[in-house]
Amino acid sequence: MQFDERVQKFEYKLNDTDDQIIEYLLKNKKDSINMSIQALAAHLYTVPNTITRLSKKLGYDGFSQLKNSLKDELMRNEEPEVVTKGTPKDNLYYNIRQTLNLLDPEKMEIASKMLQQAERVLFFGVGNSIPFCEMMVKNLKITGTIAEFFIHRHEMIHEINHLKEQALVFFISLSGETPQVLEIAELCKSKGIQMISLTHFNRNSLQRLADVNLYCHSPKKMLNEYNITDKTPLMIVIRVFSEYYWNMNEHDK
Repeated sequence: MQFDERVQKFEYKLNDTDDQIIEYLLKNKKDSINMSIQALAAHLYTVPNTITRLSKKLGYDGFSQLKNSLKDELMRNEEPEVVTKGTPKDNLYYNIRQTLNLLDPEKMEIASKMLQQAERVLFFGVGNSIPFCEMMVKNLKITGTIAEFFIHRHEMIHEINHLKEQALVFFISLSGETPQVLEIAELCKSKGIQMISLTHFNRNSLQRLADVNLYCHSPKKMLNEYNITDKTPLMIVIRVFSEYYWNMNEHDK
């Protein structure tokens, strides 16, 4: 996983100081890989322990591994890309591997607790995302959680405008840019309603609005003007998250 991808995956753990360090590392990769942790800390007016903690937040063993990873990235970027025939980066196995790397138990715990604390959970998606919203509703109802899904924009707007309970809205949208979904998300944001999003792993408008972001690796793919985007990664995240939620509720009984 690239450094900037780790930053996106673990951004919910980061504070303002972490963001400043990351900004410097992204802009000065070549200089950073030749600096000691003491030199980098002094340059950024912080202490080595802060950089060590940041490294571990991003999933590295420490600053040395972070530097080595940055060095490898620079070397790969300078070498011509070689694509082995028959192993495209958008095939099923690659998407599954990348999705498994994105699974984050700490984030799933946070999202599960949000669901537990909500008096009502609403799911919303459009088009091909609707069956997955229905699936999540069924998975949550197993634990007695009050959950519903909506397929029509006007129904969802009506529900949000008349909510009386402490609610949570869970959006499923691979692109994270579907206009109807963003409209509902903006409405939730204006009303202070908590949101969880499940999207493809990229920077998108929906993940910027949501409180917690779950990711799969499922880039858009078209064939003969048909959308054949792989939904298997989405299924994996839904299943893993559902099992995590089931286990948490069983443990709390």
